[in-house]
Parts: sequence; structure tokens; C-alpha cells
Amino acid sequence: MKQILLKNAYIVSMNGKREIFNGGSILIEDNLIKAIGKVDLNLIKSDAEVYDVKGKIILPGLINTHVHLSQQLGRGIADDVDLLTWLRERVWPYESSFDYEASLISSTACCAEMIKSGVTTFLEAGGQYVEAMAEAVEKMGLRAGLSKSVMDQGEGLPSTWVKTADQELEAQKELFDKYHNTADGRIKIWFGLRTIFNNSDDLIVRTKKMADELETGIHMHIAEIAAENDFIKETRGNSTVEQLHKLGALGKNLLAVHTVWLTDREIDLFRLYDVKVSHNPAAAMKVVLGFARIPEMLEKGINVSIGTDGAPSNNRMDMMREMYLTSLIHKGRTLNPKSVPAEQVLEMATIHAAKCALLENEIGSLEIGKKADLIILNPNSLHSLPLHDPIANIVYTMSSENVESTICDGKWLMKERNLLVVDEKELIEKVKEKSAEVKERAKINLPNRFPVIDIL
Repeated sequence: MKQILLKNAYIVSMNGKREIFNGGSILIEDNLIKAIGKVDLNLIKSDAEVYDVKGKIILPGLINTHVHLSQQLGRGIADDVDLLTWLRERVWPYESSFDYEASLISSTACCAEMIKSGVTTFLEAGGQYVEAMAEAVEKMGLRAGLSKSVMDQGEGLPSTWVKTADQELEAQKELFDKYHNTADGRIKIWFGLRTIFNNSDDLIVRTKKMADELETGIHMHIAEIAAENDFIKETRGNSTVEQLHKLGALGKNLLAVHTVWLTDREIDLFRLYDVKVSHNPAAAMKVVLGFARIPEMLEKGINVSIGTDGAPSNNRMDMMREMYLTSLIHKGRTLNPKSVPAEQVLEMATIHAAKCALLENEIGSLEIGKKADLIILNPNSLHSLPLHDPIANIVYTMSSENVESTICDGKWLMKERNLLVVDEKELIEKVKEKSAEVKERAKINLPNRFPVIDIL
């Protein structure tokens, strides 16, 4: 049994009492936390790796509840456009030009960026090459809920994506049978519903039934833009949430992403059915979705987490920055400085997110018997000091640069800012080469924003 002892840290446990252990230690044995706080020396084996964390902060690994691995190579291809242009003229042509290798490189790069910003678990919103995603996740050592991007109708879909409900359900069941609980249990397979624009009622009902039977989650963009509700009212007679309610699709295993355009009644329906929410502040502002009513949801006791969304809509997979934005935008919207305070934001990125991932008994807090998923923050930088209020500083002053080390499932993924699971320089070259190749294949031509003079 391999042991790692992290000692002399400021440990933010996020346990039920939200205890902080100042000068505390964590003993990791294999992939679990064996002891925390004041560690009995008799528990430590003679060959344990001992790592002094004095002056640094240990947090549970951050959990990104909405990301698109397959969009990482598309960073910058869809900036400053509306959502439907973003989808139909930029991102869909780009993603549909992928092959397995492009998906693998994109997924690996996205995982690397998340590791460097303190993420140990993420929920993937849906791509076309789930097999490549699984390969990347297994190699990179993260924990993930992976989904296929599932669509059986809608305008503007690339021809290769046109599928029937039967085909989509069969494909997802095959992925579940092959990959669920693989990579030492780190990989889970969820079911994806891209948007109600692209999902028939039949597909939604059958997806919910299958997810319930297999005890897994459903990942879906919901009430993302006002036009979505308008379209569904015209074609099906209800808003998105009301239609999902009518179909019996609301439930504790549904992760509703964005949820910008909800009425009071729809928020109450989320509370009634224990629907989980992923809030994506940067993407919501950048693609001009609007401001989700997060304070109202939190006040109702809805489980709200934080996600980054994909590289073309954010454009960073940086959960440290998302925490900062989450607190700021809702203070501005409500004109209330106490709205979504730092400690609540930290809960959203850890223990609340673990509930969204259906993994609250395994991750989200640092407690004996839970998985050893944690990060080490180094606050010793000019932008982070002085440290009068450590919790506030984590949310308001620190960035991904302060994430010094990342451990998932008891293994170092990054140590002292060095990625240990991939050759970062080699990966960067692959990203540059493959992204240019896919962009050319997709026939996406972006105009120069300023005159460019090539000097030969």
C-alpha cells in the first residue's frame, strides 16, 4: 500500500462542519484519505512519501460540471457572434470535421488545462468520439462523467450527425457497457441530450428511462437562450422546463446546464424534483445568454455547481476564474454585496459539484474514507497576498497560477507546476498542428480584425 503524507498545510476540508485544519496533515493510502488533521504517527509507514506543504493551502479537487473536450481545438473560432451563428456556422462544422486523433488530442489538451487549474473531476457535455475521450481521461488520470452528444432532429445539423432516436440510444448503451466504471472506476458514462432544439420528446423520455434503470446521469443544455423557450412554446406548447416536466424528465439525475431563462415556477420545479444545475458565468456573458438566477436558486436549496463550458465559448478551462466571476456577476445583478459570498462559491465548486456529479459519497470534501482528490494552492504571489481572509483570497485573488499541485485518486497529476501525466511541450505542438488541419477541413475562414502585413 502506497502512502503520501502531506504535512503542515492549511487544509480547507469542506466537510459537514466546514472545518479548517491549520497546520494539519493528510495521510493518503492508495487512493483514499486515511487520516486528516492531526495524523497519528503510528499510521505512517516507513516508506511513505512525505511532502511538506507549510505555508500552502489544500483544497478538495475542483469539479468542473460542464465542459466540452472536443471543442478544445476550436478555441478562437467563434468569438463575438450570437449563439446560433456560433453553433451552426462555426462549432458544428468544426466538430463534424474531427476524426479520432483530433478528438484524442483535443481531449488530452483540455484535461491538461483543467489539471493545471485545479480540476480533478469533470462532466463532459457530449462529443462524437467518446472512445477517444475515455482514452485521454484514462491516460491523464482525472475523474470524469463522459457523454455522447445526442441529437435526433433540428436545423443545421451536419449530415454525419443526423441520427434517429433508436440509433442514439443504442450507441449510448454500447458506450455505457464498454466504458462505465473503467479506469479504476474514474470513468462514468452519462447520457447526453444536447438541447431540446435537437431532441425529440421520444428521445427525451427514453433517455430518462434508460438513465434511471442504469443509475447514471443525464447532461443537457436547458433554457440557454430566450429563443429556445419561444421555439418550444411554438412547436410543443410549453417552455423547455415545462415540457421536460410534462415528459417526466425532471429528476435528481438530471444536470441542467446554463438555466438562464427560468420562471419562478420552473425554479420551484427544479427544487421539487432535485434537478441539479451547472452555472457557467463566463460563457453566459461571452455568448450573451443572460444572467441565470443563481442567488434565487441557492436560496431555494437547489444544488448549483460551476462549469467552464467549452473553449470556443469561454475561452478558458479555468475554474479558479469561474469562481471569481460567479461571485462578482451576481453581486452586480442583485446590487447586493452579500450575494453568493466566497464560502458559498467554494461549496459550489466542491461539495455541491460532487452532488451534481452523483459522487458526493466519494469526492467533494476531504474526509477519511473519501477519494484522495485534492489540490495544493501556493498563495505566495503578489496578486494573492496578504492573506487576511484565506477563503476570500481563494475566490477573489487567486488564479490557476496558484495551483501548484494536483492529486487525483491518490496519484500526482501535477507536482510543483510540472505535469507528470503528459509531455506538455509535445502536446502543445500537436495542438497547433491538428487544430490548423481541422480548421482547414471545416472550411472556416476568419477575417483579420486588423490589417496583417506578412514580412517574408
